[in-house]
Amino acid sequence: MAIICPIPKILLPVDESKHSGRAVEFTGCLGGLMGDSLSGITLLHVMEGSYVGEHTDYVDFRAEILKKSDTIKKFKDQHIEKDIRPFMDEWEKILRDSGIRIKIEKLILDGEPAHEIVRIADEGGFSTIIMSRRGHSETIGITSAVVHAASRQTVYVIGYEVLKDKAFPVPSMLIPVDGSPYSMKGVEHAACLAGTLKGSIRGITLFRVINTALYKERVAKGEYPDMEAEQVLNAAKAVFLQAEVSEELITIKSRRGKPAEEILKEAEEGDYNLVIMGRKGRSTIKDLLLGGVSSTVLHRCQNPTVAIVSSG
Repeated sequence: MAIICPIPKILLPVDESKHSGRAVEFTGCLGGLMGDSLSGITLLHVMEGSYVGEHTDYVDFRAEILKKSDTIKKFKDQHIEKDIRPFMDEWEKILRDSGIRIKIEKLILDGEPAHEIVRIADEGGFSTIIMSRRGHSETIGITSAVVHAASRQTVYVIGYEVLKDKAFPVPSMLIPVDGSPYSMKGVEHAACLAGTLKGSIRGITLFRVINTALYKERVAKGEYPDMEAEQVLNAAKAVFLQAEVSEELITIKSRRGKPAEEILKEAEEGDYNLVIMGRKGRSTIKDLLLGGVSSTVLHRCQNPTVAIVSSG
């Protein structure tokens, strides 16, 4: 397999919080190792308009409408210069100090954050969105909304415990697999990432959960779940070997149980830094968009970073 960087163009939504700082540091460390494989990084901050209420209690809004909102524009410009550009500049400095030499753009917009993030990601041709798991109190909802809506991008949701060693941003990877096409997209992404990072990867675990709720039914039909699990794991391993990832780094595991619960248990017990999962295609039902297993893992697996890989 020819190694093609799976994260060539990154959209990095940020605010001033320490949680966004984790996402910036992760991006810097990862991007620094990727070097010329990256084509661009854009720092994006979306203002929701709260700055007006915070600073303009005395403004007669009816008069300002007649003045084409010149005063509101003034407060907005002051807010950007005083409150937003400083932390945007600081985040850029962290990226530069991490060794990133490619172009870094900074974009400040008005609007509903999740909508604007996905819109910019689509219009700008971004392959990857990297977000913190939590910023301000409303950011939990923003991150979830972006993950569900951004079907064209792989979304990295940065966990609470990252960068224990900045020289190895994702040393230990867990890739749950079930043999489905969207699951294999996750495998391909992980293989390309591991091939790109080479020496910074210390361990890769391919993990198959045999669903006990369906086990007896499948056996009764003449199917062999344990044998199927072995075949799925070997197929996933072959993808990594084709990407020239050392076989010594790869561990395969299978376990019986409820898929989401067993993945969460393995993620905790194995002390992984990154969990990579494929996503199902778009659905009109928001809660089913990622599939029940992916959604559960995303929301409950909070210490490692979780990557939901685009099926496109």
